Amino acid sequence: MKVTAPHVGGSAFTLIEMVLAIGVMAIVIVVVHAVFFSALRLRDRTTDAVDQGQPAQQATTFLRRDLLCAMAPGGVLSGAFKVGSISEPDMRQPAAIELHTATAALHETEPWAEIQKVTYALDKPTMPTASGGQDLVRRVTRNLLNTVTPDVSGQWLMGDVQSLQFECYDGTQWVNTWDTTAGNTNLPLAVRVRIELAGASSQAGRPAIELVAPIVSQSVTNGV
Repeated sequence: MKVTAPHVGGSAFTLIEMVLAIGVMAIVIVVVHAVFFSALRLRDRTTDAVDQGQPAQQATTFLRRDLLCAMAPGGVLSGAFKVGSISEPDMRQPAAIELHTATAALHETEPWAEIQKVTYALDKPTMPTASGGQDLVRRVTRNLLNTVTPDVSGQWLMGDVQSLQFECYDGTQWVNTWDTTAGNTNLPLAVRVRIELAGASSQAGRPAIELVAPIVSQSVTNGV
């Protein structure tokens, strides 16, 4: 008896088709790899840009808020408004501006007024850099009625700063100095702030930071 094997029909991939399929898969993998790592590099650059810009944004936010809430001179809690090189015993380096502003937050453990004394100054950097920049520091005095040495708290805002300049607008021109205890008995109409970044930062395409804040608080008297 003769037994024959059943015939199995169908087609199979040829060698050329296999090589072409492997080549297409390799190209797709290369393209996906390039897109993926491009996205990672873009994410890293974006993160670095955000990290670099966050201190500057924080500094301008504090500056604008303090200037907009500046208190006119006079009264028990509201003191002088000074712009220029200001030296005080509790400062290691002269401040660029001193003002009293209603930006204090009230807490149960700190029952002071909502008015606080604020100064902005450049201080020696906590971590020196090759550019030689300084730290922008905001110093706050909360208890303005304290009869002993006041407790001043310092707040780091940003580093790598070359210079900090304030200019006051008196209605006709911008001036570099202002002192409500000597001549200028009222607040300026606006304050312009310019923060120059240190060498390496400014050359890398980071322009100077500029801010103009109007002063809405003014003293009103019965005099003509």
